[in-house]
Amino acid sequence: MDDETAPQKGTVTQRAIERIKAMIGEGRLEPGQRLPTERDLAVQLGISRSSMREAIRALTVLGVLEARHGSGIYVTQLDAGDLLETFGVVADLSRGPQLVELLEIRRILESTATALAAARITSDQLAEVEKHLAAMNATDDPEEILAHDLAFHREIAAAAGNETMAAILEGLSSRTFRARVWRGYQEEGAFARTRREHAAIHRALAARDPEAARAAAAAHVGEVEQWLRAQLGP
Repeated sequence: MDDETAPQKGTVTQRAIERIKAMIGEGRLEPGQRLPTERDLAVQLGISRSSMREAIRALTVLGVLEARHGSGIYVTQLDAGDLLETFGVVADLSRGPQLVELLEIRRILESTATALAAARITSDQLAEVEKHLAAMNATDDPEEILAHDLAFHREIAAAAGNETMAAILEGLSSRTFRARVWRGYQEEGAFARTRREHAAIHRALAARDPEAARAAAAAHVGEVEQWLRAQLGP
C-alpha cells in the first residue's frame, strides 16, 4: 500500500493545496498567471496527479484558481471579494448562538468601517447613502426595505476604503437573516426605531464625525443582536 491510498488522501491533497498557496504567496505564481500543466505541477511538487487534481478543484471553489476552457488553469486576480465569497455561506447557514457570535463580529467591524467612512466618504457616496435611507423611509414593504438596507450598509463599507473589510462585511450580511429581522421588526412595530438608527448613522457621516458614526453603527447592530437574543429565548 503506497502513501496515497484512501486513508491518507485528504492529507496529501491538503499538502498540495498548501504548496500551491505557498507558490502564490512567495510570488512564484502571480495573479493572472497560467499554472503549469496538472502533470508537470504534480511532478514538480512530488504529488500524484489525482491529489493535484483535487487540490486544484478545491482552490477553484475558493476563488484562488480559475479554469479557462481550452486554455488551462490560472491564478485569479485574488480580489478580496472573490476569496471571501464562500464566507457568506456561514452567515446564511448559521443558527442560534453561532449567529449571535457572527453579529458580535459584525458589530465590531461595522462600527469600525462606519467610523472610517465618516472620515473618508465623498459627497457622491454620501448622496448614495442618503438615497437608500430615503427609500427605506418611503415604504413599509420588508423586501424593499431589505434591498435598500443592504445597499445603505454596502455604500458605507465601500466608503471606508478598505476592500477586505468590505468583503468580510458583505459575507456577514446574510440576506436571509436580514429578511427575517425586517419581518420581525414589522410584526413588532419597530420600523420607527430602526429608521432612527439609520438616520443617526447618516447624520454622523454627514457631519464627518468618526466617533459619532462608530457609536451609531454599534448601537444599530447591537439592537439586532438584542432582537435575536430575545428570539432565541433563555
